[in-house]
Amino acid sequence: MSPDQGMVEQFLDTMWMERGLSENTLASYRNDLSKLLHWMAENNYRLDFISLSGLQDYQSWLMEQGYKQTSRARMLSAIRRLFQYLHREKVRADDPSALLVSPKLPKRLPKDLSEEQVEALLNAPDPNDAMELRDKAMLELLYATGLRVTELVSLTMENISLRQGVVRVTGKGGKERLVPMGENAVDWIETFIQQGRSELLGDTTSDVVFPSKRARQMTRQTFWYRIKHYAVLAGIDTEILSPHVLRHAFATHLLNYGADLRVVQMLLGHSDLSTTQIYTHVATERLKQLHSDHHPRA
Repeated sequence: MSPDQGMVEQFLDTMWMERGLSENTLASYRNDLSKLLHWMAENNYRLDFISLSGLQDYQSWLMEQGYKQTSRARMLSAIRRLFQYLHREKVRADDPSALLVSPKLPKRLPKDLSEEQVEALLNAPDPNDAMELRDKAMLELLYATGLRVTELVSLTMENISLRQGVVRVTGKGGKERLVPMGENAVDWIETFIQQGRSELLGDTTSDVVFPSKRARQMTRQTFWYRIKHYAVLAGIDTEILSPHVLRHAFATHLLNYGADLRVVQMLLGHSDLSTTQIYTHVATERLKQLHSDHHPRA
């Protein structure tokens, strides 16, 4: 292992200990920084003396290699964190990455489902089957609360109060929030707990609200597969889907009906209001489309 590789591994260990980054995030950092180290070795650079112009040359090389803006922005994020760490640990006297210019990313609007499409998706599971009853309850809860998929699959029984109709969620950065569930979601969760959950658990015990058929916590990937399965049954084009499609619909439909932007921000668990504001564009576009379709002089 070269000295530079050793420094990257120390950096990744520190990120894991201090920030609790997931294995997936660490693997992404390692992969992106390995590209940087390989380029540096070929161009006679080292982490302890590469300059701003050297890093700018690397950015240019990435562009020449055809890396997309999103990929280059992600790589730059890893590079900045690495050089912040090297500066903090006094491996370097400066941080050349601080002056790097980020690739301009176009603001992408969240993929949107109409209320009719959401209704069809929610009605796709067969509630007479234990696994599909679980999925029905999960879909109802997602649309009622706007939870992230990771927040949904990790819910435990102590996070949910059916009597009060609220769910306690630990979101990004360990921040907790209480989100109301609404009567429909409460009814379907209660039905699943009473009629389907024990069948999925068998002889096993688990605190997870929505266990997999092996009585474990469901993965995000598995739930994404389930959403696509029901979308096909509901006649929804899977091209317009994303894992957070019901979270997006939750926010957009609330705004369509006049919800205050800051209330939606609180419910979604966004720390920055600008993150929530992107949904106002979706709502506006939907209103424009309705106007165009139905107004006699549109």
